[in-house]
Amino acid sequence: MADETPLDRFKTALTGASRAISGDAELDVNWTADAPAMTGHTLRVPMPGRSLQPEQAAQARGFADSFALRLKHHNEALHARHAPAEPSARACYDAAELVRYEALGSRDFAGMRGNLDAALNLRVGGDPITRAAEPGEVPMQSALALLLRERLTGQEVPEAARAGVDMLRGWIEGKAGKDFGALADSLDDQAAFQNLTLDMLRHLELTRADPDDQEATDPDDQDGDEPTEEEDDGAESGQEEQPTEMAADPSQGEDDGEDSGEREVEDDGEDAEAGDEGEEGMLPVRPNRPWTDLPSEFDYKIFTTRFDEVVAASELCDDEELTRLRAYLDAQLKGLQGVVTRLANRLQRRLMAQQNRSWDFDQEEGLLDAARLARVVISPGHSLSYKIERDTEFKDTIVTLLIDNSGSMRGRPISIAAISADVLARTLERCGVKTEILGFTTRAWKGGQSREAWLQSGKVNQPGRLNDLRHIVYKKADEPWRRARKSLGLMMREGLLKENIDGEALLWAHSRLLTRSEDRRILMVISDGAPVDDSTLSVNSAGYLEQHLRKVIEWIEKQSPVQLVAIGIGHDVTRYYRRAVTIMDVEQLGGTIIEQLAGLFEEE
Repeated sequence: MADETPLDRFKTALTGASRAISGDAELDVNWTADAPAMTGHTLRVPMPGRSLQPEQAAQARGFADSFALRLKHHNEALHARHAPAEPSARACYDAAELVRYEALGSRDFAGMRGNLDAALNLRVGGDPITRAAEPGEVPMQSALALLLRERLTGQEVPEAARAGVDMLRGWIEGKAGKDFGALADSLDDQAAFQNLTLDMLRHLELTRADPDDQEATDPDDQDGDEPTEEEDDGAESGQEEQPTEMAADPSQGEDDGEDSGEREVEDDGEDAEAGDEGEEGMLPVRPNRPWTDLPSEFDYKIFTTRFDEVVAASELCDDEELTRLRAYLDAQLKGLQGVVTRLANRLQRRLMAQQNRSWDFDQEEGLLDAARLARVVISPGHSLSYKIERDTEFKDTIVTLLIDNSGSMRGRPISIAAISADVLARTLERCGVKTEILGFTTRAWKGGQSREAWLQSGKVNQPGRLNDLRHIVYKKADEPWRRARKSLGLMMREGLLKENIDGEALLWAHSRLLTRSEDRRILMVISDGAPVDDSTLSVNSAGYLEQHLRKVIEWIEKQSPVQLVAIGIGHDVTRYYRRAVTIMDVEQLGGTIIEQLAGLFEEE
């Protein structure tokens, strides 16, 4: 105990307080330099300096208190059961629930109020709401959460976010002001609070139908009165369309956006409005058919492909910066050398086991079979026995790693993805398996040049995909890993990660695989959830990109010769992919990814 530092004592006290608040005796607290998060019984909170400055200590306590309150007052199954499918509505739904259980903490524990304020100020500091210059740049979920917190707790909006909130205050209070009072009376009842939240989201035109009704109603009978009323309201809102297109802010450290696409959206898309831009925020069947012909039932449009690009990683930044970024990635890999080595050895043994040779015995010529010499000694009349070595067929294989380079992957997730790609590429190369590493994102936030072209063309209705794609080639299939290793560092570059349009990225990677001559072709997607592009979703039906992704996945899984598997980084992707696995940290690579890859290799 003599060697215990003040930081150690602070951590012990914080852990004890969190356990007491949450009622979870196994809860543990760890420090992190990334976004605060809760995984199982472990809380990751910002590490205060060694001097334990009061503000930094309050921030750590605030995040720990928030997570402990979540465990005490939040039922995840109930929350997910009625969550809206639309990404922007889901972000607001999650934000309102966060406000609810933090408001309970502020009400019940006087000392907790200041801690939660410190954590909020830290979250707000990285929120796009602080940089918004016009209403269309204000994240809807951030403004709504701060206004709801103001009503539930009486605490003012943080100064840094005040200007952004004021841009939407009148619009939000005009449509949902009455809902705030009802929500304040339902803090202790999560079920009642979430029902009132869903009412509020409909009043804000963020969702069309009550999820309860949607689940209970036959899919053929979904055209009820309520959506019609929402369409009428949407037609009257004219100039107030911008809140419908805001995306979840990835900086909050909660699981915002998880399960956002859990339900199929079966609307006609007639409620979509034109708005301003958002902010950052299997066993395959192998029929003989022309794989270049995409099914017409995809029902997916692209406004323009003029500004899309397929680019090599080395073209996006100079060699000096790539060297620096690769050094940063290597620094994160340094503490994982043991994991890397074990992964490489285990996967190599699994693959090489399938390439073992077999023997034909009792042959007239070949290698002398020493195991049968004993019978010759016992009975000299027997002739000598020989054996012949025979190769076991092992299909020539190529693996494509398709990595989500979206803004929600920023921080720990993109590091895990880059490390995963690095480890798998090295390991598979050692096993004689060719590997291609690809990434997908967009060239700009807010739709880029595609949206500008759409605005100049007169804002045609339902334009389809409305952003500039950027598909990145980190490593070509025939390129050795040592030449491509530096390119993987690009994923660490600030500003690279933007929006994600998964369906088109899957088709791009799939088409590259189909040009290969290998007998076995495997496509492994590394992602963190649903496709999100605010520019596209603001002018098309809710779930437009998600529906396309589901159709593409179904087509590949059921009809293509390509074997498809997905790895979710921190989020469950099994709602999209038939064969999928979720990892929360690099340490899980050794078991989960090996089993997925080896299982595919073993399939005939």
